[in-house]
Amino acid sequence: MTRIPGHERPHFSPIERLAILQLRALRGWSAQQLADRFLLSPATVSTWMRRIDEGGPEALVQTPEPVNKFPEFVVYIVQQLKVLCPNLGYVKIAQFLCRAGLHLGPSTVRRMIHRPAAPEPERTRSRAPRTGIVARRANHVWHCDLTTVPTSSGLWTSTFPFWLAARWPFCWSLVVVADQYSSRIMSVALFRTKPTAEQVVEVIARAARRAGVFPKYMLTDRGEQFRAEAYQTWCRRVRIRRRSGSLGQFGSIPFIERVIETIKSECTRRILVPLSIGSARKELALFRSWYNGVRPHERLRGATPDEVYVGAWRRRERSRFEPRSRWPRSAPYASPRSRIAGPRGAELRLRVSYLEGRRHLPVVALQRVA
Repeated sequence: MTRIPGHERPHFSPIERLAILQLRALRGWSAQQLADRFLLSPATVSTWMRRIDEGGPEALVQTPEPVNKFPEFVVYIVQQLKVLCPNLGYVKIAQFLCRAGLHLGPSTVRRMIHRPAAPEPERTRSRAPRTGIVARRANHVWHCDLTTVPTSSGLWTSTFPFWLAARWPFCWSLVVVADQYSSRIMSVALFRTKPTAEQVVEVIARAARRAGVFPKYMLTDRGEQFRAEAYQTWCRRVRIRRRSGSLGQFGSIPFIERVIETIKSECTRRILVPLSIGSARKELALFRSWYNGVRPHERLRGATPDEVYVGAWRRRERSRFEPRSRWPRSAPYASPRSRIAGPRGAELRLRVSYLEGRRHLPVVALQRVA
């Protein structure tokens, strides 16, 4: 063994190292004496001893805890948030916690929710065709579309003559106006019957008055309201350039269709839509406020539409919590980049409130435990 270079000799297993150190303590050998008997270097013996002092006797037997391992309370926070808000996905949970000050990657969230982690099956996404107009700033390109939302009475009826038309009390007609650049819902209007071109014009004009500016482009489908002379005349008068997708073809105006799908999947399908027009408008107004000001968007890299619309990114760029006590300050971590608030190794508590008690509108916050 003395003829073999030290770096090429067989390594002692962790259990053998512990037995060697126990023999040293029993015999009272120095580091040099132990190194001479087992063909080691004194530096190697010192390294073994430091591991005992740092982690106890089990440090030589068990693998040391990696510096990038999150404490168990972080796993509890992620799992608790998934239980309280089961409709949130991995990316959305990571974005909500990021806005609250805890930076986790979507893959980390997935592993914490599923322990042991199982590989997620590959999913192919069909990309909708682009409209050809890309918004360069807020209020540059607006989208408008119409849809129907079932009430608590149900969307269908078999009694003549109610099955001839979709209208109240079986469904509401919605007009949705959104800004493409910021994904901000500019207006959501509710009608008992299918709105006319004049009513659609009033909805868009009211949203423009609140914004203080008219958009340069307005993208719609080829519905009868947008082909009417009243709508086209108004657009020419206020100098809005009209652009249209295909009538009845899904994906021709993908942005506004995605916004409408979000309204349905995260609001109207999770509540009993009221029959009272005042109550229904209140529910939509609450969702619009939560969607614009609280809900992070994957398309906006975790920001909210209000932040992008006014150019304020302070909440995403504020300091973050670091629950890993040994994590180097210069090491990379989940985006966005920000400085650590307070000392490392912070213990956190999850606080989930709901906008005016609506369980489908969560507001996530983290609180440092004293």
